[in-house]
Amino acid sequence: MSALSDQLVTFAILAYLVAMISHAVEYAVGNARKAPAAAPARELVGAGAGGPGGTIEEPAIPAPTRPDRSAARAALAGRIAAWITVLAAALHLGAVVTRGIAAERMPWGNMYEFVLTVTWIGAAAWLAVLWKQPSLRRLGLFLTLVMVLLLAFAELKLYVQVVPLMPALQSYWFIIHVSTIIFASGIFLLGVVPAVAYLMRSGWEQGRRSFPYTLARRLPAAAGLERLTFTLHAFAFPIFTFAVIAGAIWAEAAWGRAWGWDPKETWAFISWVVYAGYLHARATPSVKRNVATWISVVGFLTMLMNLFGVNFFFTGLHSYAGVN
Repeated sequence: MSALSDQLVTFAILAYLVAMISHAVEYAVGNARKAPAAAPARELVGAGAGGPGGTIEEPAIPAPTRPDRSAARAALAGRIAAWITVLAAALHLGAVVTRGIAAERMPWGNMYEFVLTVTWIGAAAWLAVLWKQPSLRRLGLFLTLVMVLLLAFAELKLYVQVVPLMPALQSYWFIIHVSTIIFASGIFLLGVVPAVAYLMRSGWEQGRRSFPYTLARRLPAAAGLERLTFTLHAFAFPIFTFAVIAGAIWAEAAWGRAWGWDPKETWAFISWVVYAGYLHARATPSVKRNVATWISVVGFLTMLMNLFGVNFFFTGLHSYAGVN
């Protein structure tokens, strides 16, 4: 089962890559400059009874234009990309499940398994958003890019063989605490995509035509992206709060103290403060939306620091990553 999981991860990465390329085709073809529509040709036709020899002008039916064909091809590429993303998420889920079967436990015992599951939550949440709001499909280009980068990094740098769960993690709190952290992290991962897209699109709508604002030319309207960013963060934040509290309860039972400012505890608290600051700023009318959105992006950077930086550069009671 472990070998099957490894193969499914590889296939999932390839599928996300193909989906990303399809989204890029949709984006590129949809970005084709539209030529101004030519005036329809006019034909002379008979006026009918009562008008001997008389004629009137009647517009002819215009033939399909090149921009129309380009739009149809872009839409087709986008639909293909969405279905390939569904396939990639299914392969991704298969990799997580088979990893758990091989380990005979929940597949969250090290950094590789954590990233594998968090990225699947992000992909599944994206498909749910896409099902509810198909107009946001072009965000799939950025989402699949994130999936390819994170999964490839996990496969190349974080991979470890299946091993039993270490004694310190053998507790029912492992499922409660880690599952909620994973779920909230996956939603935050998805939330940073419309956040960055909003910042680019907002700049484009304000007349900025330099890179990276040019990437946002064909993205959905900034207001919709900002609302999606807020919705995702407002949904994930209470779950993240519960996960931090559950971790403190587990620490009290395991180590005799609820909080000890361990590096991972410290960065979890920093992330919580930043995301709380984002939600507060978003609810404050005097704070500009782009300022609040930047705070959410900083929040995700602190999550990355907690996931990668703490495990690579610090040691503490949470050193369960399985990497050197």
